[in-house]
Amino acid sequence: MEEISNDKRFFKTLIKYFLQGLFYVVPVGVTIYLIVWLVVKIDGIINLDIPGLGLVAILVGVTLIGFLGSHFFVSYLRPLDRAMEKTPLIKLVYSSMKDLMSAFVGKKKQFKTPVLVKMGEGIDFERVGFITKEDLSELGISADKVAVYFPFSFGINGQVLIVPKKNISTIQASSSDVMKFIVSGGVTNVESTENETEQNEKL
Repeated sequence: MEEISNDKRFFKTLIKYFLQGLFYVVPVGVTIYLIVWLVVKIDGIINLDIPGLGLVAILVGVTLIGFLGSHFFVSYLRPLDRAMEKTPLIKLVYSSMKDLMSAFVGKKKQFKTPVLVKMGEGIDFERVGFITKEDLSELGISADKVAVYFPFSFGINGQVLIVPKKNISTIQASSSDVMKFIVSGGVTNVESTENETEQNEKL
């Protein structure tokens, strides 16, 4: 009996250490794999003899275009922008991608107001999202409603719902922390903006 009990403890210990090993290895392994995969894919766009040189060339090129576009080519890019906005079919893809990029890296970032949304009367659960548009009059929607984007966990997609303002309460946390909280399935710790302010003051 003692041998059986010792064997059980031994296997439980092995399983414990194995699970602990997964805890250390999986996040690092997946992160490294995704970085390598991304570098290889981007590097393959410009196929050069030196590995990684294609990626560097793309990064330098995009940065250079951003610099030139901001200082020298603004007036030249506007006609192209207007032409793309007016061309059927192209307009749909171009304007959608332009607005999406503007929401993340533009001057007027859209995912900056995290909110908690009550999904309706008599419904006990709430969802976390981001207000993306407060004025929906252009769609013929009343002023007491706003557009809220709800990201999905473990993915890069989501959905937009129109909800009453009365169902919305602001979350006192940074947008990036709230986004990580949602994408991680709710397991990431989120610090309130008050805690962040206190930490910055200490620094």
